Amino acid sequence: MTRLADDPAVVQRIFDHIDNRSTDRAESTWREPVASYRDPARFERELAHVLRRTPTPFCPSAALTGAGAYLARSAAGVPLVAVRGRDGSARVFRNACRHRGMQVAEGAGCKRVLVCPYHAWTYDLDGSLRGVPHEDGFPGLDKAARGLVPVASLERHGLVFVDQDGADAMPDLDEIGGLLTPEHRVIGSSEQEVEANWKIVTEGFLEGYHLQALHPDTFYPIQFDNLNVVERFGRNDRIAFPYRRIERQREAPAAERSAEKVLTYVYHLFPNVMLVTFATNITMVVVEPIAVDRSRLVNYTLTRRDPGEPEQRDKLDRDLQFIAAGTAQDLGAARAIQRGLASGANEFFEFGLFEGAIGHFHRMLHELADAPA
Repeated sequence: MTRLADDPAVVQRIFDHIDNRSTDRAESTWREPVASYRDPARFERELAHVLRRTPTPFCPSAALTGAGAYLARSAAGVPLVAVRGRDGSARVFRNACRHRGMQVAEGAGCKRVLVCPYHAWTYDLDGSLRGVPHEDGFPGLDKAARGLVPVASLERHGLVFVDQDGADAMPDLDEIGGLLTPEHRVIGSSEQEVEANWKIVTEGFLEGYHLQALHPDTFYPIQFDNLNVVERFGRNDRIAFPYRRIERQREAPAAERSAEKVLTYVYHLFPNVMLVTFATNITMVVVEPIAVDRSRLVNYTLTRRDPGEPEQRDKLDRDLQFIAAGTAQDLGAARAIQRGLASGANEFFEFGLFEGAIGHFHRMLHELADAPA
């Protein structure tokens, strides 16, 4: 595991790039076959061998604020529900009643127990089957063996991780320690469907080579085109996107230079989660595969600011509007790339030296998806 550079070192690397008109470069380019984005069999292997076998963040800890708080959504095509127990622990279960399989929770909220809306089988916050209406109609029912089915999970660094296969060790990921603090709270969440393969959507977060061309009226006026610091830690990456106002840091003593408000970090937590830092908030982005040509973008917005204070609310709203405008451009590009796949023009996509984080992403995907079952 490679240790990430501290803020002063990242800022200095950015100054070096500004002065030399350069950016971080990978050791080699990467060619990814277009078939990888179109083949349904490949898509199923990615779900089975990567997304369900790799421990991945499911939700922020701050989404489960107290006993009974729950959050339900699908991950890698499997409906799951995370619940905060009375003992303070976060647990994740397969979201299906043990009677007839109906989902016991939808969306997010807080409940004393989880009740199946079909026949009212009732489950405690630890997943145990607590009540069965007209239980005499189920002679021999072993309630102790019919609780909600748990999924391996771990709460660490402000995130709830899940491993659906349960075969891999949960990650330490100490490199993101301190990024999400107990003071962070979720102030908004959203989901939207994107008519594009999940890898295409993910790739848009992992390079700054497109900033000037795609974001001329959003990100580019305040950021640099094709100027990034790219770091790798295990299967994961961190990409720094500096703002032009970073120049103000030149006057500060080298050891005191800070990344706060002068750059955005994108932490790519392999395979499909990004933590993105902004001046007023951190956004957790989950790119959930739905089909070979469709994805669902799930966003959680977290902040330490008080959204009830008018001045802080105004700053948050301005940031969120700015982020939404840039994101809309990225998703428009993803949709256009997906449509372009049908042209037959390309046998492969070539990711250049400036797009090393994407090459690393695909290298890790192939390592797992192409491994024997």
